[in-house]
Amino acid sequence: MNRADLIVGLQWGDEGKGKIVDKLAQTNDFICRFAGGHNAGHTIVVGDKVYALHLIPSGILNPKAKNIVGNGVVLSPKDFIKEMNQFDNLNGRLFISDKAHLLLPYHALIDQAREKMKGDKAIGTTGKGIGPAYGDKIARIGHRVGELLNPSKLVDKVLNNFEVNKKVFEVMGVYTPSRDELLKELNEYHNILAPFITDTTLLIWDALDKGSKILLEGAQGTMLDIDHGTYPFVTSSTTVSAGACSGLGINQKDIGKVTGIAKAYCTRVGNGPFPSEDFKEEGEEIRKNGREFGTTTGRPRRCGWFDAVAMKHAVRINGVDEVALMKLDVLDGFKEIKVCVAYEVDGKKINYVPYDLEDAKPIYKIFAGWDKTEGIRDFDQLPETAKSYIEALELMIGTKIGIISTSPQREDTIIRKG
Repeated sequence: MNRADLIVGLQWGDEGKGKIVDKLAQTNDFICRFAGGHNAGHTIVVGDKVYALHLIPSGILNPKAKNIVGNGVVLSPKDFIKEMNQFDNLNGRLFISDKAHLLLPYHALIDQAREKMKGDKAIGTTGKGIGPAYGDKIARIGHRVGELLNPSKLVDKVLNNFEVNKKVFEVMGVYTPSRDELLKELNEYHNILAPFITDTTLLIWDALDKGSKILLEGAQGTMLDIDHGTYPFVTSSTTVSAGACSGLGINQKDIGKVTGIAKAYCTRVGNGPFPSEDFKEEGEEIRKNGREFGTTTGRPRRCGWFDAVAMKHAVRINGVDEVALMKLDVLDGFKEIKVCVAYEVDGKKINYVPYDLEDAKPIYKIFAGWDKTEGIRDFDQLPETAKSYIEALELMIGTKIGIISTSPQREDTIIRKG
């Protein structure tokens, strides 16, 4: 039976999924995105060219691969079209689910207004409108991509939504467009996107039946999952492996190998608990070495040490078969490297992720550092202390680390056999 392999983030997003999907996409026929919106940011470096992808699947750089945006995604047509302009001739290579939900400009205005109203209690969203778009979906007042095929019908539905929410939108400062303005905007989206809109579930079923090689990718990371993350400081979608089923229209038997992506340390963007965050010089050095600034927002990421407790939690939830450990080279030059191996909560030591991580204090194990791993492509050539670090992490998280990235470049990747 043919199955689709899956890539999932194991931390708070920004783990480096883009590089791994790009590398694996070179040998896959279909790359399918199952969740999230343009709050995601996948950076891919090929030679001297840097690509920043937010909605288009990371397999777009393989001219032979077909790329699917699934029904679990919320799609901003404006931003999607801007992203498409980076590439030539996407016909026959890019497909958008007619059941994916539309994220329109007013969703972003609502998002930003809500964050502003919360003041110092803001979640720290990207302000892109992801939460309001998913909120409309769940409230059954959203609009789907397939509706772009009939703009004159869709415009009346959207304007009705503005009318129903008129007083609320006025308080939030959300601008109500005229019918002509909105219809012009929707027609522009229609003219560009209509050729790419289809029933992607049928497309994936057909690909599975024909034995095609398929790779599934999500967005953000496990600790930002709406159910299993550090709620309420999470995203609005299902970021774990199970989300691939609902987000693409496949079942659990269709999923094959699950590869979890994690950095050799931890980062987080926005507010919310982060037990292993380092507020000292080491945290700043990690940020500097790793160029830890958001692909989508440009915000500096909060940086800290590898959290083995949260990682073991994520490995189990996602059914991870192997881990791809990213940015090992960022830790080059550190004399000592910390790993969070347990938490202290209310004076007690625990080795699991509790309901609330807010007051969890990290308990660290110290490892010896190393001089240089950058650019190394063979595990045996790594410094002994780097190999010991990786092998210790495997024991802590309960699964194999089969891929190790030693620079942003596609080829600077160690693939461990066996």
